[in-house]
Amino acid sequence: MICEDKKTSEEDAAAAAEAKSIRCDDCGKLFKTPEEVEFHAVKSGHSSFSESTEEKAPLTEEQKKQKLLELEEKMKARRKAKAEEEAREEREREKKRIEMGKNVAEHRRKLEEDEIRKLAEEKRREKLEDKLARQRVKEQIEADKEARRQKLAAATGAAPVVAAAAPPPAAAPPAAPKKSYDETRIQFRLPSGPPVVQTFKAKEPLSAVKLWVTINHPCPDPSLTVSLSTTFPRQVFSEDQMVQPLESLGL
Repeated sequence: MICEDKKTSEEDAAAAAEAKSIRCDDCGKLFKTPEEVEFHAVKSGHSSFSESTEEKAPLTEEQKKQKLLELEEKMKARRKAKAEEEAREEREREKKRIEMGKNVAEHRRKLEEDEIRKLAEEKRREKLEDKLARQRVKEQIEADKEARRQKLAAATGAAPVVAAAAPPPAAAPPAAPKKSYDETRIQFRLPSGPPVVQTFKAKEPLSAVKLWVTINHPCPDPSLTVSLSTTFPRQVFSEDQMVQPLESLGL
């Protein structure tokens, strides 16, 4: 009877010492299944685990809510990080596309400039060739004319005619220097009486001449006004010309 009681006590102790969970020796967390242990090892990098007789207590409702919130926050953080990474990659791709577009545009511009230069060079070459061709034709025409003259002279027995170069055009005579003067003498023909001569400064305006005539030879009729003109060449001076100096009017 005593032996049986002892055996029962040992079995109870062994059952009590039976492992109920797996403990992480690095952080002390408890896990129920090997899958949880494997997930924790991959996630945390911990590698030391041992069996534990401590039973992992089930989560309370508050702990479950907290775990759910933590999981949601982690998922949001992952989605945000992924979105930022995708946005960064999209910016890099767009930058590369823009750079590639610039390179293509620059290459196209250089090709167009080269084409324009080639066309301009070809046009200049064509113009030069046309000019040389016209010169050759002109020289050939002159040579044919000279050959006909020589042939005609030989047939008629006259002395050969040698075409002489045209004399250079005579130089134009130098223009007469413009005279410079300080005073001018103007002769006036009044409505009555003999002509009157008066000297004025060449720099004086035409209005000074009109004022002199008005003061020294007033019109008998006050309703009439003084007007100035020349007989040859015929010219009637306007009010706008009254401010011009006499030398600029040729007086």
